[in-house]
Amino acid sequence: MSETILVLNAGSSSIKFQLFAVGRDDLLERRMKGQVEGIGTRPRLLAKDGKEEILIDETRPAADVSNVPAALDKVIAFLRQQLGGRLPTAIGHRVVHGGPDYSKPTVVDAAVIDRLERFTPLAPLHQPNNLGPIRAIFERQPHLLQVACFDTAFHRDHPEVADRFAVPEQLYAEGVRRYGFHGLSYECIAGRLAEVAPAIAKGRVVVAHLGSGASMCAISAGKSLDSTMGFTALDGLPMGTRPGQLDAGVVLYLITEKGMSAKDIERFLYKECGLKGLSGSSSDVRELLVSSDQRAKLALDYFVYRIALFTGMLAAAMGGIDGFVFTAGIGENAPTIREAVMRRLSWLGLAVASQANARGELLISRKRSRVACYVIPTDEELIIARHTLHAMREHGSVMPQEKRA
Repeated sequence: MSETILVLNAGSSSIKFQLFAVGRDDLLERRMKGQVEGIGTRPRLLAKDGKEEILIDETRPAADVSNVPAALDKVIAFLRQQLGGRLPTAIGHRVVHGGPDYSKPTVVDAAVIDRLERFTPLAPLHQPNNLGPIRAIFERQPHLLQVACFDTAFHRDHPEVADRFAVPEQLYAEGVRRYGFHGLSYECIAGRLAEVAPAIAKGRVVVAHLGSGASMCAISAGKSLDSTMGFTALDGLPMGTRPGQLDAGVVLYLITEKGMSAKDIERFLYKECGLKGLSGSSSDVRELLVSSDQRAKLALDYFVYRIALFTGMLAAAMGGIDGFVFTAGIGENAPTIREAVMRRLSWLGLAVASQANARGELLISRKRSRVACYVIPTDEELIIARHTLHAMREHGSVMPQEKRA
């Protein structure tokens, strides 16, 4: 039986997973991908093999899969069936926040889990859900190698001037600084550029990771120099339900004039703002694009405006721009948004090739465009699998024996 790596990305109501086989010369082959969605409401386990053939599509009563640990049990039981009763050799996890302590993928133990839980206030929507499966697996199968891969790690080599807030030194020493997120996606794109766009791979590139969570990154010679997200995943671009850049005085106003508590404000900023708040109807760009409501139009105009605005900021951080990349759900699948952004950036030298853009081709800028523009699918799971494989080799991981009760 060959070595296998399971990649997990757990949310509040879903667990996404992919299984990779380790082949000759440590090449990774994607064998399976799937998810459990609707946890606690209408749970559904769907998985497909590497050829997109359905392996399982099963809906269960809510009581059977009422929380993330129960969903994890379903995933592991299904995988054991597929692997002839064995467990994966190792598991790689996406963890949103590594704080000031973790700047590279890290093998998990009890102390690491405890330390990562301290960063929950910095990513309250993500960190508890990311860590839940890690702790559950550690408690049940402590000898199974688990690797935490951080969305903040790719940005940890920023120059200090880019990471600082203008606050006293003591807060910076405590970890109050700009971290940046979506680093696994940006790491993937930086690697892909060398393959698909070598002419700009060593140059100055702005990458827009546009999804329900959205951010942008300045990548120079393959390294992150700055990004739009900061201390938490609230900063920067407007997102599905998060506001993006916001004057801190607005938070003071909510406290003093609206009488909102810290929990009220947290829920408001993470759940009620962004495209949902602007449109008054939806956080989904697909729904907003087909809506005739003027507030939906305003939300999309604002989204495009802020993308263009931050492009100028990131270009300034690099001293210029040679390329622009769209990625993630909206970036890869919404040609209307891409074209609107590129037209706003025509002053920088971006000239959109409308037909190529409509078809979703790799290169969507014209030949005469001074700045090349690409659509490159991201693959965070592959990056996590690669990091996990590296940890396996460093730690001499062997095929795990399942702990029995």
